[in-house]
Amino acid sequence: MKRIAVAATAVVLLLPLAACGGSAEAGDGSTVTVTVGYQSKTINTVTAGTLLRSLGSFEKQLDALGDGTTYKVDWQDFATGAPITAQMTAGKIDIGSMGDFPLLINAARGKQLGRPTHLVSVTGYNLRGGLNTIVTAPDSELTSLTDLKGKKVSTSVGSAADGTLVRALQRAGIDPDQGVEKLNQQPAVGASALSAGSADALSQFVAWPGLLAYQGKAKALYDGAQLDLPTFHGVTAREDFAKKRPAVLEAFLKAQAEATAYLDEHPVAAAEKVAEATGLPAEVVYLYNGAHGISTFDPSVKPQLVSALKDDVSILKAAKLTGDVDVDSFVDDQYVKKALGPSYAELLSATPPPAASEAWPKGAARTRTFASPGELLTYVAAHRDTLRAAYVPDATTGTLWFADKAVWVADGTSLLPFVTPATAQAYADAHGGARVITYAEALERAA
Repeated sequence: MKRIAVAATAVVLLLPLAACGGSAEAGDGSTVTVTVGYQSKTINTVTAGTLLRSLGSFEKQLDALGDGTTYKVDWQDFATGAPITAQMTAGKIDIGSMGDFPLLINAARGKQLGRPTHLVSVTGYNLRGGLNTIVTAPDSELTSLTDLKGKKVSTSVGSAADGTLVRALQRAGIDPDQGVEKLNQQPAVGASALSAGSADALSQFVAWPGLLAYQGKAKALYDGAQLDLPTFHGVTAREDFAKKRPAVLEAFLKAQAEATAYLDEHPVAAAEKVAEATGLPAEVVYLYNGAHGISTFDPSVKPQLVSALKDDVSILKAAKLTGDVDVDSFVDDQYVKKALGPSYAELLSATPPPAASEAWPKGAARTRTFASPGELLTYVAAHRDTLRAAYVPDATTGTLWFADKAVWVADGTSLLPFVTPATAQAYADAHGGARVITYAEALERAA
């Protein structure tokens, strides 16, 4: 399993929550509504949103408080993090979840408006940056970042996907402000622009690149993990809410840990639940949130993620979206530490194991894992009619991708998958005798 084990959290979840404190009105028989802002289709936040809601974990934790207060949860679904931040700074949302760049804007706006917020836990993350991908149309002749010079690229300015685009272009020697024509668009608009030909490429966050590739509407041009810089999603809470109702926030974080444990232990069922709630194909959800998916889930606020957040500030400042952001004062893991108890330190120091190749047979409650991409292809070749999906990790970055959408290289008897044509060709050029082959050829060789 790619996931970091959170089984130790289960013991903590059984502890009486009343010991964690209570709200100011605890015991007076009042009714308190807790408003949670989430992004159902930003599936790396599901343990603090879609999956958490479907499991009813937060409501159960609130019922267990036993403080004489009746709690109601108002779940509000948004397409991006920006409106969540707007509602939080207006005092209308108590807890929200969003990506790393929106989290920084959340911190900046909260401080600016006198409604400070804090990063209290992490949802999904990838330590190399694989959650963001730049894609092109299926028939595009663009094969590398350098081909983007002078082209129209759609992204959402202020998002982690925009951060990936800016950094990737800079590394390729292209001025991100002058070298391309950047189109500031919501993901769905950008996807339509790519299909219509009014955008040459699209840089977006989970789950858009995987969805478009799965639908045959796009192919990968740049794997965000090539940057080797962490990207993540997290939970933010209003400071006044956290101080007034610490037990409620801790209940939320316990519920998040419970949802994370469910995702880890039942990855296929979790993907099906999220798919049902969002309308996304379960195969796409699993690409990111599965047992060896692109995203790893655990609530701990890891030092390397905090460091990445600090590095992200310069990108937002350059885009004139924020000034300086005091990341250290924004990060506050005291509540998740208390909620998870002794298991927190273990999670904080744990690192995800390498991804592995997987096959998802039709009707199966679990996937099958293989020691190598070649072994997976042998299985696929023999089970084409009974296979729901097949996944392989990029040979250089480890980013999981659909086997039939990957770019394959034959190197002697080895069959190696890559997310993008450029990385596949780079490998072939560096290894004498290696060559790029089609997926059909890879299957024939494996068979």
